[in-house]
Amino acid sequence: MLKKLAIGLVVVLLAAGLGGFLNRKAIILYIATHSGRVEVAGPVEIAWDRGPETAEMVAADRPPNIVFILVDDLGINDLSTFGGGVAGGRVPTPHIDRLAADGALFTQAYAGNGTCAPSRAMLMTGRYPTRTGFEFTPTPPGMGRIVSMFANDMDRGALPPIDYNRDAADDAVPFPEMGLPGSEVTIAEVLKDQGYHTVHIGKWHLGRSAESNPNAQGFDESLLMASGLYLPEDDPDVVNAKLDFDPIDTFLWARMQFAAAFNSGEWFEPGGYLTDYWTDESLKVIEANRNRPFFLYLAHWGVHTPLQATQEDYDAVGDIAPHRLRVYAAMLRALDRSVGEITAKLEAEGLAENTIIVFSSDNGGAGYVGLPEINQPYRGWKITLFEGGIRVPMFVKWPARIAPGTSVDTPVAHIDVMPTLAAAAGARLPEGVEIDGRDMLPGAMGTGTIRHPDDALFWQSGYYRVVRAGDWKLQVDGRQGKSWLFDLANDPTEQANLAGARPDKLSELQAMLDAHQEGAVSPLYPYTLESAIVIDKTQAESVGPGDEYVWWPN
Repeated sequence: MLKKLAIGLVVVLLAAGLGGFLNRKAIILYIATHSGRVEVAGPVEIAWDRGPETAEMVAADRPPNIVFILVDDLGINDLSTFGGGVAGGRVPTPHIDRLAADGALFTQAYAGNGTCAPSRAMLMTGRYPTRTGFEFTPTPPGMGRIVSMFANDMDRGALPPIDYNRDAADDAVPFPEMGLPGSEVTIAEVLKDQGYHTVHIGKWHLGRSAESNPNAQGFDESLLMASGLYLPEDDPDVVNAKLDFDPIDTFLWARMQFAAAFNSGEWFEPGGYLTDYWTDESLKVIEANRNRPFFLYLAHWGVHTPLQATQEDYDAVGDIAPHRLRVYAAMLRALDRSVGEITAKLEAEGLAENTIIVFSSDNGGAGYVGLPEINQPYRGWKITLFEGGIRVPMFVKWPARIAPGTSVDTPVAHIDVMPTLAAAAGARLPEGVEIDGRDMLPGAMGTGTIRHPDDALFWQSGYYRVVRAGDWKLQVDGRQGKSWLFDLANDPTEQANLAGARPDKLSELQAMLDAHQEGAVSPLYPYTLESAIVIDKTQAESVGPGDEYVWWPN
C-alpha cells in the first residue's frame, strides 16, 4: 500500500510540472484520497431479527411502534408544507406534506445545534451539552487541516481566514472515540427496557467505539452508514454535482467511500442509491417486527453533500438550473419518496393507527451548497445559530392519539424528543439523570413534564452561545464580542438587532446564559477549527466589508 502511495505521489508531482513539488494542496489531497481507505466487500443481504409470527398482545394493550425519520441539512423552505418548496416550488414534497397534515405540526421547532452531531446527541438523550460534554461535531483525521488550507487559498472577500489549531487536533482522541459516553442513557435504551425491539439505520455520528456505537447505545440492530457516498462516483446511474467553491466538498469527494456496516461488522457495498437502500431495509424491518413493539431510527444522509442523485430522479425534476440545484432537488425527491414508502408499508401491515412517526432535520440548510433560498425567510445557515441554522421541521403523526391538522405553536427543540417518546411508550425516564427536554404533546400522550411556551431554550458551540426565552432571543459571539438581540414575536426573521435599544432585555438574557453555564461539564474534546460564517450570503457569493458573520468553533 505504501509503495503504491509513493508511486502515485511521484506521478502527481510530475503531472503538476516543476511547481508541483511545492504544491502542498496537491500532495495532501492525494494522500487524503488514497490513504486510509477501507476494504469494502460486495453487497450483503441483511438477516434482520424477526419477531413472533403472531402478535404478542392484543392491539389495545400494545404500546405504539415508533418510527423516527431524521434527515440531514434540510432547509425549512425545501418543504412545500411551509409554502415554499425547493427550486421555487417546482419540486413539491407531497408525502412529507401529508405526514405533516395527518398529525401535529410544530410551527416553532428547533434543532439542538447548528451542526449535526450535537443535535443527534440531544435527540438521543434529551440533555444539553452542558451536561453531556458532547458539544462539537467530530471530524475525520485531516479534515480540519485540508478544509482550512483550501478555504484560506480561496477568495473569501471580507471574511477573515479560518484558524486551524493543529496542536489541539494532534492531541485529540481518535475519531472513533469522539462519541457519546456510555454513561449517557439514550431513548433507545429507555425503549429497549420497555420491551421494544430497537433498530438504527443510516447515519450515526455519535462515535464508533465499543461504548459509543449504536449497539452499545441501546440498538439491538444497526445498519450503519460507514462512509458518505450515495453511489460510487462513476456509477452509470449517478449524477454528481461538485462544488468548486466549497473546501468541505473537496474533502468529502476525496475521502468518502460507498460503504455500510451491520452491527459494527466489516464494510460492504450498500444495495443501491443510499436513500433508497436505507428505505428498502426499513421496510424489511417494519415487516419483521409487525407483531411486536419496535423503535426504528431511520437517519437519512440526504440532502447532505456530496450532492449525488439517481439519473431517474434527476430527469424527473426537470430542467432546473443551476446544475447543483437540480441534483439537490432530485435528492429531496428521493427523501420524499422514502417517507411515502414507509407510511404506505405501515398502512399495508395494519400498523399505521398505533405507530408514531416523527420527522425532523438535524439542522438547517447549509450555506456552503450555494443555494440562497433553502432557508427562506430566515437568516443564517447551518453552522450558525440564526433561525436559518436551527429552524427545522418537526412533525408527529399518531392516528390513535393525535388529530389530523393539529398545530402546536409552543417552541420545542430536539431535547424534547426523548422525553416525548418515552412518555408515549409509557416508559420511565432514567433515574438519577437530569433530563432537560419536556414532553411536547402531553395532552395527546398522557405523561411527562409539559414544555411551557416561556421555557428557555439554549444553544452553544464554544464561545458562541444563544438563548431563547419567550419571544426574545439573544445571540452572543464571544470572539467578536458581539451580541444580537431579537424580538421574535415582531421580528421572526431577525432583521432588527435590539441589543443597543433594550439593555434591560440584553442583561436579563445574558444572565440566563451565564446561569446555564454554571456547573457545566467540559467538552469531551476541544474544538480545532474556528471559521467565520457569513449570515446573509451563501458560500458561492462574494462577501463585502458590510456583511455580518459569526465565528463558529468546532
